[in-house]
Amino acid sequence: MKKICFVLTSDFVVKAFLINHLRALSETYDVTVIVNTNNPLFLEEHGVRARVISLAIARDISWFSDIFSLITLINIFRQERFFSVHSITPKAGLLAILAAWIVRVPLRIHTFTGQVWVTKIGIKRFLLKQFDCLIAKLTTFNIVDSPSQRKFLVEEKVLRRSKSIVFANGSISGVDIARFKPNQSKREKLRQQLNIDSDELLFLFVGRLTKDKGVLDLAHAFSSMPLGIAHLLFVGPDEGDMQIEIEHITESCSKYVHFVGHTDTPEFFMSAADVLLLPSYREGFGSVVIEAAAVGIPTIGSRIYGISDAVNDGESGLLHEPHDVIAIKNCMESLITNRTLRLSLGEKARARAVRAFDSKVITQELVSFYRKNIY
Repeated sequence: MKKICFVLTSDFVVKAFLINHLRALSETYDVTVIVNTNNPLFLEEHGVRARVISLAIARDISWFSDIFSLITLINIFRQERFFSVHSITPKAGLLAILAAWIVRVPLRIHTFTGQVWVTKIGIKRFLLKQFDCLIAKLTTFNIVDSPSQRKFLVEEKVLRRSKSIVFANGSISGVDIARFKPNQSKREKLRQQLNIDSDELLFLFVGRLTKDKGVLDLAHAFSSMPLGIAHLLFVGPDEGDMQIEIEHITESCSKYVHFVGHTDTPEFFMSAADVLLLPSYREGFGSVVIEAAAVGIPTIGSRIYGISDAVNDGESGLLHEPHDVIAIKNCMESLITNRTLRLSLGEKARARAVRAFDSKVITQELVSFYRKNIY
């Protein structure tokens, strides 16, 4: 069996996006996952036959840690003689692809899922962009998780079109239709836990609480609406001490703002909600959008590359310009006052998710890609 290796900075990404891919690939290949994890057995718990090597790759720049991780990866790749190394997330990509190039791993793949440098300025933007350019230069091929992101990267001269591909209609993994679907019992149970009546409208944000996700814009928009016309629920890890700032902004309506930390079952919170919100400044695709769509709820999101692939404006949701608090508020109020529009968008969003983003299609395209390129 040919040996292939995936490298990531977080086991959360593996569990959220790669389980089905790894399960399918492990039927044909000897699969190893190198990832920062405290539980090397987590793939066994998901029924995946793959070895896990724990390596504390830092997400942020840390010269000592990064050099140590690079040397460790070089030694692992030399010893294991992988035919393919496949990295996901920027830092894992930089270190893994560089190490794989040094060792001359035959097939070097990186999946682009969004660019950190898009929202940066000056020397920081330049350096981070050059890291992506280096990754793209040292790979043998690149996978991009949305058509608009691929177009952007080609125009920015980071990628060559001939050296990149988007699977199906985009996304890193598609959406598991069997998992993400309307669930009335979970809707009622979670609303009881949150003390939200069944007829009250609930807006939902799912993701990391960071400034680049637009959560402060969302807080300002919600706090400017009339009191008591809706609830707002944030679900996800607070990575930038955002909750304190959000609570300060929404102090006047704090009764209607709720927080839940990390969850492995976002589909249950989506079932309890009426509209997903994603006012992000940068996004590779926005997998959370099609997950919510499969549950039957529309999305209000930023009109940026990535999200514009996940949301069909006016059909499966509404788009607004990034940073535009007034536009976010107007979109929210339009779906509060126009129930017919909200339900119609939700129905069309679910139909589109089932038709265009089934995870089985993405997994099959990935398996076919490996079958074509591993010889």
